[in-house]
Amino acid sequence: MFRKMRRFKQQLSNDEALKILKNCKSGVLAVSGDDGYPYTVPLNFVYKDGKIYFHCANSGHKLDAIKQNKKVSFCVIEKDEVDSEKLTALFRSVVVFGKAEIMENKEKINSAMLSFGLKYNNDINAVKKEIERERSGLCCVEITIEHITGKQAIELVKTKTIL
Repeated sequence: MFRKMRRFKQQLSNDEALKILKNCKSGVLAVSGDDGYPYTVPLNFVYKDGKIYFHCANSGHKLDAIKQNKKVSFCVIEKDEVDSEKLTALFRSVVVFGKAEIMENKEKINSAMLSFGLKYNNDINAVKKEIERERSGLCCVEITIEHITGKQAIELVKTKTIL
């Protein structure tokens, strides 16, 4: 169902791709937007238990798009440099395909929000206070991953750069 990577020598292992998802703080969500136009939006996220979670306002373009079509793509870039002498990009990134669900279960929402908050601030009391303060105005979305690929620049493969 999903294409194989054309430049397979540059493909990261599944473990390397998951490590990038766990460590990166922001990514770009792609949905099928209005009138068939793709809509992409950068956002913060957390990867937990094989799924990606993010929160947003209770209404808006991305939620409307998810309600129309649950299929999404999500991309994170772990390394993004240019070697100007060699005129090449040194990159390491991950692309995920999956299905997004607007979460309804309050326990799962609280768990996701706590994990999200602790990714960005390790003070659990501050995180819980913020969740309580913002909870009524937020929506949580869960992406179930169906396919994941990671890729790096061939120059990084050649030097065996490790994450």
